[in-house]
Amino acid sequence: MAYVELHARSAFSFLRGASSPEQLAETAVRQGLSAVALCDRNGVYGAPRFYATAQEHGLRPIVGSELTLEDGSVLPVLVKNQAGYRNLCRMITRAQLRAPKGESRIAWDELEEFHDGLIALTGDTEGPLHRPIFRGDGAGAEAGLRRLVRAFGADHVYVELQRHHVPGEERVMEALIELASAHHLPIVATNGVVYAEPGGRDVHDVFTCLRHHTHLDAAGLLLSANNQRHLKTPSEMADLFADLPEAIHNTGQLAERLVFTLSDLGYAFPSFPVPPGETMDGLLHQLTYQGARRRYEDFNEAVRRQLEKELELIGRLGFAGYFLIVADMVNYAREENILIQGRGSAANSAVCYALGITAVDPVKSELLFERFLSEGRKAWPDIDLDLPSGERREKVIQEVFRRYGKHGAAMTANVITYRGRSAMREIGKALNFPEDILKRFSDLFANGDFAHTIELEEQVERAGVPKSHARFRPLIHLYKRVYGLPRHLGQHSGGMVICQGRLDEIVPLENASMPGRVVVQWDKDDCEDLGIIKIDFLGLGMMAVLQDAVTLTHQRGHGIDLAQLPKDDAATFE
Repeated sequence: MAYVELHARSAFSFLRGASSPEQLAETAVRQGLSAVALCDRNGVYGAPRFYATAQEHGLRPIVGSELTLEDGSVLPVLVKNQAGYRNLCRMITRAQLRAPKGESRIAWDELEEFHDGLIALTGDTEGPLHRPIFRGDGAGAEAGLRRLVRAFGADHVYVELQRHHVPGEERVMEALIELASAHHLPIVATNGVVYAEPGGRDVHDVFTCLRHHTHLDAAGLLLSANNQRHLKTPSEMADLFADLPEAIHNTGQLAERLVFTLSDLGYAFPSFPVPPGETMDGLLHQLTYQGARRRYEDFNEAVRRQLEKELELIGRLGFAGYFLIVADMVNYAREENILIQGRGSAANSAVCYALGITAVDPVKSELLFERFLSEGRKAWPDIDLDLPSGERREKVIQEVFRRYGKHGAAMTANVITYRGRSAMREIGKALNFPEDILKRFSDLFANGDFAHTIELEEQVERAGVPKSHARFRPLIHLYKRVYGLPRHLGQHSGGMVICQGRLDEIVPLENASMPGRVVVQWDKDDCEDLGIIKIDFLGLGMMAVLQDAVTLTHQRGHGIDLAQLPKDDAATFE
């Protein structure tokens, strides 16, 4: 069988990989690989983007992850089936939620608890066998292998072999082969990929310096010995392991066991609880007409026709639960005296208006419902809710967490990428440039962190690095390579994902930097691409001002309803 790469990290391993998931997938196709396993550190951060690009180019994407264990060793695991994926997500979630950001650890007994559907590789230089072998501790390596077999079962453990032409690796390989033989375990070759192409080594070295808070002149043995940890062709790997053809053969054999893809997520938007004998469609119909009679003084035939048209389509598309859940959160906010209002194309829906989600009458204003929802569109409706910023919005968000549980709801992530200032600052540190040069470069940005108002090379020169400087070209080269790669994970301003059942079986969850908040490991676009539905609870300072103003009108005896404000008030226009 042709070689399959079963151990690759992307830049979503945050300073431990130097290429985007998209670049890895595209390069793998060019190299003639039929499948690649993406194993980002302590998560599946890059999996959606890798999956989307792989699907587009005919590459089979395999899901995996590198898990940091309680002793500091790193264990790659591959997902065999849906049960394995759910176990992986739950195991990572548990470790992430109990630890400070970036410090998650998984206990050995948790591997036994969540092993079903997962296959373990023994890892590379950070693996639980390599580290004892490097220290000459054969008994420690033996004990580590026994623990892996006990946790996963002998038919779910593969002894991983890598050759990067570095000193000492043949001694390690001999010890690993002996262990595999003694325990009747298969061997498997990987290249431990951390960048797509050989040129990615430079970026990886910069990231290594950043991770260890040092610079290239002082990093020494922390840096890569060579540029061999890139995606190689099947023939290159076959030549590299010509003396161990079974290690190549076993990659294809193992890949055939790994049938799970992200198309098998099994995500479902929550059902809305209804009384016995009632349906969500029926309840939505009932609540819509109750609200319409309150909102419309003239409940005429035009209003009725529009409501029936919308309700029929909502029912046919299976979206009743979505409208009921959004309306329920709007009602909760109003009960707590929190101003809330739907924005955007939702204002084109008479159902949204009747339910109190929006404050614009689309019938009277002759707005086009199909701009919001139509049969030809595959996407779910998108209702963004505006709230007063600050404590009042946070109260609504915390109510969502309370209703769906800490494993049933989370904020979507926001992937913070290297941009102008941040990219130059980090690369400059690794290249050991003085702080004043990096500050001058940053000060030359006139438009935030995103746009160069002058050419990059001129900006670097103005910052104090002439073209004759030995590191002028490396600085420009690295800046362009690093720009746009993920730097760290933040949280979306207000997007929340909720799930029927356990969200932590769909995607790993982790703590946000803000207390009381939990985020999924994917951003809003990743979630949308995989059919995961979010609701936006957006904080606006103007909504706080509006709420205070409306409150004052009531206190002064002239209470107003925003939905009933006249659209042609002469004094207002004056």
